[in-house]
Amino acid sequence: MFISVRQWKWWLPLALAIPFFCSCRTYNSAVAPYYQAVSQGRFDEASTQLDKARFFRYGRNKLLFNMEKGKTAFLQGRYHESNLYFNAADSILSGYRGSRILDQTLGLVVNPAMQIYQGEDFERLLIHYYKSVNYLQLHQLEDAEVEARRISLGNYALNDRKKNNDKKYSNDAFSLIVQGIVYESAGDVNNAFISYRNAADIFLKSPDRRYYGVDMPAQLQADLLRTADQLGFQQEVQYYEQQFGRVYHRPADNDGGSVLVFWENGLAPVKAESNFFFTLTERGPGNFVFTDPNSRIFIPFDFNLFPRDSCDRLRRHLEAFRVAFPSYVEQPLYYTAADIQRDSTFSTTLEKVEDVNQLAFRTLQERFLKEMGLALTRLAIKKLAEYEIRKNDEVAGELFNLISLLAEKADTRNWQSLPHSIYYSRIPLKKGDNKITLTLKGKDNTQKVEFNVVGNGRLQTLHYASLQKS
Repeated sequence: MFISVRQWKWWLPLALAIPFFCSCRTYNSAVAPYYQAVSQGRFDEASTQLDKARFFRYGRNKLLFNMEKGKTAFLQGRYHESNLYFNAADSILSGYRGSRILDQTLGLVVNPAMQIYQGEDFERLLIHYYKSVNYLQLHQLEDAEVEARRISLGNYALNDRKKNNDKKYSNDAFSLIVQGIVYESAGDVNNAFISYRNAADIFLKSPDRRYYGVDMPAQLQADLLRTADQLGFQQEVQYYEQQFGRVYHRPADNDGGSVLVFWENGLAPVKAESNFFFTLTERGPGNFVFTDPNSRIFIPFDFNLFPRDSCDRLRRHLEAFRVAFPSYVEQPLYYTAADIQRDSTFSTTLEKVEDVNQLAFRTLQERFLKEMGLALTRLAIKKLAEYEIRKNDEVAGELFNLISLLAEKADTRNWQSLPHSIYYSRIPLKKGDNKITLTLKGKDNTQKVEFNVVGNGRLQTLHYASLQKS
């Protein structure tokens, strides 16, 4: 078939775009060797696989690379190196503003997977958790306090983005608990109390005192009451005793200090691609909505976004659309609970303090309508461009339509080395050596992990990850 010069203007760029858009791999499949290695505890190999993965050579994926590298170094106990990567991730997030308009335009015209990855809201706050623990492990208390103050800034920014909507993820209780732990480790009891109080108030305002899959930890209650008592805030002690339904008993003096144990259990959900089908219908004169086949979802569509002379054409031809949208797939848990013991004289059960799995599913659901509306607008823009091309070249218009269909992909990127959930507990220490035994419990298996912690009269931190899939 003879192709004119005018047609080549469309054929060449579109033909070159086909190999790029035809890939149907999700992020999970693109980094499968890395994910398999980290899930099985082979952290050195996981780090090497990250360096080898072609996926991370694109600038839009640099945030993911630094978050994954930072977490892998954290799991290896390489705390200084871990924070180098997390600091790089912070720089990417703070530097995004300058490219925001161009980046958003690219996502609207092509697909959101082509945009610079900015991280989920909870992912950004978890960077502060890892950096804080890194600094505490390195005994860099001043740096840890700086990071603690940045946790407040992160929560303020989250609250602003969600317009102080208590029905959405607009505060993060876990990050405030971590903030309190940092301040307490640095001897700043007053700021520790404020952090614990702010975290507790988030639970108290929530239905059933449950926040995104987490019941208010008894450890948080104890820490709030203890720090209030240390500061002589007896009115606050009495108030929160009533709120918690418990009586505060001042703990015995402990010359060895205590250790705060974090257990990271399982793996966060991974993103897959789901297809939604919508039809444009008119609901009243001039009111158009996209609705799914079951008429459960209604998304208004504003034709005023487009030039007036294009509206009639869109109304005549804009009928049914397939929209690719991300969906989470939960990863099975190998262990479901854990106890911790000190020298056969003290034992307790670790409490869940952060449910990353719940956060992922629910925050995606919260923004579904907004992002689906953007996706439908993107498809309408492509359809309008197709009509304009067809006016001059029918073949090029057909090819553009094909490429548009191939380019319709969901953004399936997420921070995959995050845990399914995080548990914690505070263990009193005696002066000198303390044998700490962590017992992990599954349906048909148990595992014991032993640590030696030297009691030095201060608050210390300890972490352990059991990320393997069943």
